[in-house]
Parts: sequence; C-alpha cells; structure tokens
Amino acid sequence: MEHEYDVIVIGTGVAGSDVALHCREAGLQVAITDHRPYGGTCALRGCVPKWVLAGAAEAVSRIHNQQGAGIRGTVSIDWPELIAFERSFTDPVAQWKEESFRGAGIHTYQGFARFAGPNQVSIGDDLVAARHIVIATGAVPRPLGVPGADLVTSSDDFFYLEALPERIVFIGGGYISFEFAHVAARAGAKAVILQRSGQVLKGFDHDIVARLVQASRDIGIDIQVNMPLVSVERVDSELRIHAGKKGDETVFEADMAIHGAGRVPAIEGLGLEAGKVETDRRGIRVNEHLQSISNPAVYVAGDANPRGVPLTPVAVMDAHIVTDNILRGNTRIADYSVVPSAVFTTPPLAAIGLTEEAAKKKGVSYMIHSGDLSERFTNRATNLRPVAYKILIDSDSRKILGAHLIGRHVEEVVNVFALAIKHELTVDDLTLDAVPWAYPSNVYDIIYMGLPDGEDVEPA
Repeated sequence: MEHEYDVIVIGTGVAGSDVALHCREAGLQVAITDHRPYGGTCALRGCVPKWVLAGAAEAVSRIHNQQGAGIRGTVSIDWPELIAFERSFTDPVAQWKEESFRGAGIHTYQGFARFAGPNQVSIGDDLVAARHIVIATGAVPRPLGVPGADLVTSSDDFFYLEALPERIVFIGGGYISFEFAHVAARAGAKAVILQRSGQVLKGFDHDIVARLVQASRDIGIDIQVNMPLVSVERVDSELRIHAGKKGDETVFEADMAIHGAGRVPAIEGLGLEAGKVETDRRGIRVNEHLQSISNPAVYVAGDANPRGVPLTPVAVMDAHIVTDNILRGNTRIADYSVVPSAVFTTPPLAAIGLTEEAAKKKGVSYMIHSGDLSERFTNRATNLRPVAYKILIDSDSRKILGAHLIGRHVEEVVNVFALAIKHELTVDDLTLDAVPWAYPSNVYDIIYMGLPDGEDVEPA
C-alpha cells in the first residue's frame, strides 16, 4: 500500500522523536519508523542505562574510599540485581514511545526503511511518500575488519548481560570502554583496555586524561596502548585476543571482548542511491542546515549526522534545527562550537572548548590555570582522587577558551564553563565578587582554580 505524509522520520531516538512530535504539533501529517524497538540509543543502549550502572559503580567507590573515615563495612555489586534494576528503566520505553506517537496522531511503522525514490521510502509491504524525509537512525559500532570480529560483543549488549564475565577485554580506548571498564572493575571483573595508538581518550586534554588513566590503573584496570587489534579466536571456552604491531603481538585471554572502538552513522541498507542521497567517507553529505546537498527533501539529525557530535543534547539540538528548517525554510544553521562532554568514570572527566593542542593550531595566545584540588575539604570529605583542572584563558581578552576537569561532579561544573564560553565571559566574571556561588559546592570551587588572581599562569 502507498501512503503520503508531509514528513517521514526514520529512527525513534531523541532526534527522530523530537522532529516527529514537533512537526505533528505544527499540524503536519507525520509518520515514523524503526527496525529496532522504539526508543533509540540514549533510552535503551546509552545514556539512561549507563547512568544506572555508573551510579552503582560510584556508590561502591565512595564506600571503599571512605573506609576508616567514619564508614565501616564493604559493599559489592549484585550484577543480576543491578541489571534487573536497569531494565526497569529500559523495558517500558518501546511501548511507551509507540503509544505516545499514536496518541499524538503520528503513524507508526516497524521495519527496515529503504529509499524507493527521492521522496519515497519502502517499509516492508508499505510504500511511503513524503515532502520531507528525516534520517535519524543513530550510529552503530565501527566495523573492526579483523578475523574473528564476529566473536566481539557489541557495546549495546553490555547493558543486558545477565552475568558479568570474570575477564573482559575492551577494544578501543574511548569513553565507552573507559566507562564500562570502571563499572566492570567495581563489580569485580578483571578489565583490560586495548588502544590501537599511544593515546587514549583522544580529543580530551592529555594531562587530565593521564590522571584518569592512573586512577583507572589504581582500581585494577589494565590499559594497554599501541595495541591495534589483529584477530580474535575462540579456544575451548575462552577468547584469545591478538593485538600489537606485526611481529610483536600479545595475546590476551578473556571470557568476553567488548567493542568500544568507535561508532559510525547507521546508514547502511537505507538505499541512499535510490534516494539520490550522496555520501562520502564520513556519511551523508549535508549542508549547514543539516539538509542533504543532493536531495533537498532529506534532512539528517542526531548520531547519523556526520557534521555533529554523537551526544544526546546535540541530537536534540539537531532535531530543533531540522524541525525549524522544515517548517520555516532553511532559517537555522548548526553550530557545534560549544559542546560540553563528560566521561562517566569514577572520578568522572569533563571538558569544554579548546585543548592546548587545538589552541596552538589556531594560533591563539593563551594562558593556563591548572592545579589539584584533592585537598579541598569538599573533595577530601569523600576521598575521591584525583581532582584537578586545566583552564585555558585568552591572554588579551581574559575570555575562557577551554576547561578540562576531573573529579567529583565535574559533569555539572563543566556546564558553568560552557555557559561562560558561549556568552564570551572573562575569568573575572566567575569570581566570588561577580557571583556568590552556593557554598559549599563543587561549583564554588571554581574560585580556587586560580581564576580571580591569575596564580599559576603560564604563557604559552
């Protein structure tokens, strides 16, 4: 059967959901489809379940760190019970999502979507036509391209393991591997991280990352750099992961290997050629309005957008941009210049703005304020270490260029710096004279980062 709509959205994550609901609120006829359970990455395979697992790991860490400081006894993670608790968040999502769409008057489909023409998509036996087609299909693990890759477990499946293996190798040194390794280690597993190059958590400040690496090793995580994956094989009941440079390989024995080596836009199988949708090595080619450069009927949002950053708040922002551009013409432009990010390890790491490396490439004249706040009473009270910071400041204007943090609640503190960068505030705008921050709090500790008086400033 053939159906016609104003908008068809492919993908039911936060990006696709927002576009569908807002377009429907504006009076458009909308349909949405997904070949997986409704809900997308964040609700089912990302942010939400990760927050539950990370919370358990943080609780165990805090009790462990405060032994001998008024806390007695130990705690441990009951993995099956924790996963059951996590699933109380994820299991209701698909039904709730589908019901919410139908309640809003959005037509729902289930199945693989494939372009049948520039304005047509086939879903099973249905042929759907629309003035606008929005691709919000998210991302999938990057192909590993080595023998035995099929033996590697997707990071998506980590959230639904009924039993935690004793030995886990995480392939890739990005935030997914670090977050899962911290959870696994706190739950009693032996965790190994294999990074193909010499630097883990690329894109974050190297000095702050070095502190997280040490904190990770302190809880038993084995971090191996310059270990590109060569192959994976099963021998009896265990896996053998071969990694390293040619002629100098190391074999890691494990019960499970988890893919944490990056993700790519989930666009394979969409039949983009039939839709006149051009691609390059990064994915779908889109303009600044998030519109396909070759088919103006098509927009891309969320993790499937190669211009963006694979984070939930960015996906929501993409959705708002695409919706406005559909409803009002191409009036909005995507801007990813201020996007805070965090790694939910224990302690967490967070960053916003320029790193030193990026500042040097841009030829920016900057100063550095850096130091350690582990002995501040707000941090010593929980004995969580390390707590450190590095702030980049424009030498002339004193505007904040970047902030790189590790420690308790830095995923919240970084948002203050994001606001400062967005509105071009100076370091003086964050002093106690300018804002009497709530006290005691980790945000208040900003004033101890050398911001008011310029201590520990090093010209680049």
